[in-house]
Amino acid sequence: MNKINVGIVGATGYVGMELVRILCNHPVFNITRLVSQSYIGKKFSSVYPSFRGIVDMECSERNIDDIAKNCEFVITALPHGVSAALIPALLLKGIRVLDHSADFRYRDVSVYEKAYKLSHPSPDLCADAIYGLPEIYRNSIYNAPLVANPGCYPTCSILGIAPLLSGNFIHKDSIIIDATSGVSGAGRTTDLAFQFCEAESNFKAYGVVGHRHTSEIEQELSFLAGEQLAVSFTPHLAPMKRGMLATIYSKLKTQMSAFELHQEYENFYKDEFFVRVLPLGEYPETKNVCGTNFIDISVFVDEHTGRAIALSAIDNLGKGASLQAIQTLNCMAGIPENSGLRQVAGIS
Repeated sequence: MNKINVGIVGATGYVGMELVRILCNHPVFNITRLVSQSYIGKKFSSVYPSFRGIVDMECSERNIDDIAKNCEFVITALPHGVSAALIPALLLKGIRVLDHSADFRYRDVSVYEKAYKLSHPSPDLCADAIYGLPEIYRNSIYNAPLVANPGCYPTCSILGIAPLLSGNFIHKDSIIIDATSGVSGAGRTTDLAFQFCEAESNFKAYGVVGHRHTSEIEQELSFLAGEQLAVSFTPHLAPMKRGMLATIYSKLKTQMSAFELHQEYENFYKDEFFVRVLPLGEYPETKNVCGTNFIDISVFVDEHTGRAIALSAIDNLGKGASLQAIQTLNCMAGIPENSGLRQVAGIS
């Protein structure tokens, strides 16, 4: 098979680095451009020395003509608001784009603008962009010119509760999501809150009311439910580099056993390579998905309260960002979704 050329715009952040880590050994994709405004002319391996002798390509500037000449696909790993200004020019060149920002995740631009406090520069593209969750949107992703990679919290939350909503097993106004992320979820930042001395041995909630991922979660869960719904979502920061765990509470409509719900989850995800429904009674752990594109899910029933409790664990840089992007890129290219992504956990 001929190699497919792919470029990464925003290659030197944590998301970009993870993309390079997997794509440099991918059996089909060939990295032809690493774009980084901060490191123009510097070797990628000088930014991340672990790549020395493996990826010594120089980082290039953001030149649309050059990117179009050398890439069939482009993955953008840029800040919110920056992607939306760049992507229309890439699409006009016939490049298929997978975007990591939130700029094209929303069907309603006004919801995006309220959540991110930005004015969208390309609102006309939002209606046609496909949400990049292959387990839900696989058939639409295949031919899409523009795919929007989901956020890490939404990925963990949506896949964790999807069988309960699709099966109409729960009261839709009862959903509460408590989710915890590793520090890398904030990106490669120097903000004080994410420095070692601030984050180490500390655990805290943040964005308790109105966190911007809430609206993204609500959008996708509403599509699954077939009606508009609202959720309570609270994110937390844990003293670990990477990993994410969501605990999702909802009220059951009728009495069901944990065994029955577990069977529903197994049936819902029976054909999904990257969704591992754990044996009944087992708990997901972040260490078991670290460095991978897997999501581990368990479901329990609290008979005392009549609630279903779903637990889901991902790597926030893996299934929550870069590796899910490669799964989606595989889908866009019409190759097996697990191509280049069969590694097991092992990154500390």
